[in-house]
Amino acid sequence: MPFGEIVVGSPGSGKSTYCYGKHQLFSALNRPISIVNLDPANDNIPYPCAIDISSLITLQDVMTEHGLGPNGGMLYCMEYLEANYDWLEDRLKELGKDAYVLFDLPGQVELSTNHNSLKAIIQKLGKSGFRLAAVHLCDAHYVTDASKYISILLLSLRAMLHLELPHINVLSKVDLITHYGDLDFNLDFYTEVQDLSYLENSLSAASPRYAALNMAICELIEDFGLVGFETLAVEDKHSMLHLTRAIDRATGYVFVPPSDAKAPEGTVDDPARPSSQRPNTYQLLSSAVGPIAGTRSDVRDVQERWVDAREEWDAYEKVQWKKEGEIVRKEAEAAAKKSQIRERNGVGTR
Repeated sequence: MPFGEIVVGSPGSGKSTYCYGKHQLFSALNRPISIVNLDPANDNIPYPCAIDISSLITLQDVMTEHGLGPNGGMLYCMEYLEANYDWLEDRLKELGKDAYVLFDLPGQVELSTNHNSLKAIIQKLGKSGFRLAAVHLCDAHYVTDASKYISILLLSLRAMLHLELPHINVLSKVDLITHYGDLDFNLDFYTEVQDLSYLENSLSAASPRYAALNMAICELIEDFGLVGFETLAVEDKHSMLHLTRAIDRATGYVFVPPSDAKAPEGTVDDPARPSSQRPNTYQLLSSAVGPIAGTRSDVRDVQERWVDAREEWDAYEKVQWKKEGEIVRKEAEAAAKKSQIRERNGVGTR
């Protein structure tokens, strides 16, 4: 059974950077991963691309041929992909039955909030066997301004209701959050979407004419009670690992046994079946349903690392990196000396 992530978010939220970071992480973990670029305007792809929509259609060609602007041309491209879904389906089959696929989407928010083509494509992926989760990236600097924070809450809620997928909202670039100003509250207030009435003073000061409207919007968000956020600093491996665990729980990947897992006694282990259908020897519920454990899995630790004590943590990590570098260097020197001794003694030569 193939798994995947629908990576959406506003322009500049870090979707392609996230996909590249995820590819590096999975490569280090020896987990299979393929990335599909579905942005027909993305000419500078930083990651190894397994499937590129530009082989089917490009935004520039659409704008030239039909006289459309960037937004209209992007909608046309998604409608064209929907009409030619078999092109995508054939290439996805080539990735294998146990593929893990990241779908890098364009930044036009209307695709994930009110346009039907992307939703139809997702439904077709589900029917073909994909277990998907939406990963919605929002730039973390929006939480430094009350009105912008409310806007990303609304955007995230609309995307959740429209895409109808297991949904992970992410505050990306959290490592840069202090560059945009001080937070009015601790970070957990924003990630857990706590009592929004505390933002009333900030919202009213910015737009006193719309005080009643602002509070009505806050009540709407709270009534749904759906929106919450994970945090992400792409260059921090602990942050990437925590987000990966959260996504694996959302898609159900956490319940898939390793490919080399042995079957319990009395069961039939058919190696021809995909890994998602083989019996699992592990007590998954205790680990999958419980709290996510790991470094910086608690948002308070994230705040300490990137807000309260960033300089101290930066200095500490530099020391650790230097120590790790020394270990790697010594291991490389030892391996080189061992190889020289073997060559000198004629070991391994004919």
